[in-house]
Amino acid sequence: MKIDIVAVGKVKEKFFRDAISEYSKRLGAYTTLKITEVEDEKIPENASDVQNEQIKAKEAERLMRVINHTKNTNEAIAHGPGTDTMIITLEINGKGYTSEGFAEQIADLTNHGVSHLIFVIGGSLGLHETITSLSDLKLSFSQMTFPHQLMRVVLLEQIYRAFRINRGEPYHK
Repeated sequence: MKIDIVAVGKVKEKFFRDAISEYSKRLGAYTTLKITEVEDEKIPENASDVQNEQIKAKEAERLMRVINHTKNTNEAIAHGPGTDTMIITLEINGKGYTSEGFAEQIADLTNHGVSHLIFVIGGSLGLHETITSLSDLKLSFSQMTFPHQLMRVVLLEQIYRAFRINRGEPYHK
């Protein structure tokens, strides 16, 4: 399986970079992983709703360029039911899973011919509707809001845990 994580913004804190590096290394035994960052927009203090939507739209344009070129093609990526690629967005109002349920979801996708997962993490304001409308699965880790840098670590850890669960390998509960 091939996994791409496309995220808005750079990871600045060393402890997050170290955790991302560690889980990326661990995942190398199970999958091909690529993490791509796109530039985030600066959010003015007291930004209006219109400004916030414009910021999300600019970030969405950058995300789309990466998503559309993930398979090294100039055409839009084919995704969804009946294809080998699924786009999964991280959203507060997405579907929540237990770790075992998430592992089962990944196993089910694999059993149905999906060999490429593209996870998309938005910036501070979340994802623009042009990105969420592409989503084959909206995934939520909590109803709480977390920094996008932390969500990369959490996502990688849960993907790693899912592979271990699916292979019957021990993991910490």
